[in-house]
Amino acid sequence: VQPVESGGGSVQPGGSLRLSCGVEESAPNYYSIGWFRHVPGKEREGVSCIRLDDSRTYYANSVKGRFTISKDNAKKMAYLQMDSLKPEDTSTYYCAAGVAGATNCPYPSLADWGPGTLVTVSA
Repeated sequence: VQPVESGGGSVQPGGSLRLSCGVEESAPNYYSIGWFRHVPGKEREGVSCIRLDDSRTYYANSVKGRFTISKDNAKKMAYLQMDSLKPEDTSTYYCAAGVAGATNCPYPSLADWGPGTLVTVSA
């Protein structure tokens, strides 16, 4: 079942946004929920992920200290708090849910993907 994302939008540099992702209630706790981003012409980048079972996380070096991922197991929701946003964070952000790999992110080829939400950071 396709994850459902919300929370994208436009913000000035230094601003904040919060992305939300909801997955199917029956999603098992060994799943991971992750945020990836993609700009046309560039490779897809894993941004941040969290395992539903033990809350282990992953952060890309480019967002460490600025982004925080959290979850609500009861609601099968994950949240990405994005602070101190930079123009280079501009991208379409995709939520993915699936079996967790060694990085604590879902295996991309096996995951269910949301349709994406656009984040634009500009003055």
